[in-house]
Amino acid sequence: MNQTLNVLIIDEQPLIIEAYRLAFSQVTSQTKKIKFNISTAHNCDSAEAKITEAVNGTAYDMVLLDVDLPASKSESLLSGDGVGIKIRKHSKNVKLIVITSHHDNFKLCHIFKTLNPDGFMVKPDISLEELVKAITCVISNTPYYSKTVTQLIRRRMANQIIIDKRDWQILYHLSLGTRTKDISNIVHLSIAGIEKRKRHLRNIFNTNNEDDKILIERAKEKGFV
Repeated sequence: MNQTLNVLIIDEQPLIIEAYRLAFSQVTSQTKKIKFNISTAHNCDSAEAKITEAVNGTAYDMVLLDVDLPASKSESLLSGDGVGIKIRKHSKNVKLIVITSHHDNFKLCHIFKTLNPDGFMVKPDISLEELVKAITCVISNTPYYSKTVTQLIRRRMANQIIIDKRDWQILYHLSLGTRTKDISNIVHLSIAGIEKRKRHLRNIFNTNNEDDKILIERAKEKGFV
């Protein structure tokens, strides 16, 4: 039976959007049964308008979202992550494929937790063949993760270390070279509270050295930053 799916592609680069269109065209050529009605958005503002319009109109079956978008003019959406959250809120049944140029573990895990994508790809991993495979898998209710994302999942599943959100934030900002007193303002903990958590993290990662660089190196080895 022939099927037509409504798709929204969100990316700020017109050439990239055309590459995504080509991938959908390839899927149609391969399956002979699935066609795509494609809409596009180039930034957070136009994406928000399309999503809002779909709430009272024709829903999207699939969204291909580049989360590396600048904030909307009103700053109601600070990035593509916010667009993804809005999509999940208003379109619970939509198939969401997320694409990002970020490859640090903190960012990738954040996307997993907040957006729960059906497909998740890091740009350096992407080829036309990969895109076609991702779209085909997601349509058939099979999650698809690119190589970098799959490696992250394997590292996390093999690792028995469990840390909470604030520990993650502290590790992340330490890895960026942020000073402890500045981290205090970001995570809303006292400096003493942060130092206590750092001692706890050193214990978790089995390092007695008080140098933050050693802690971050060990955390990186375990795939946490």
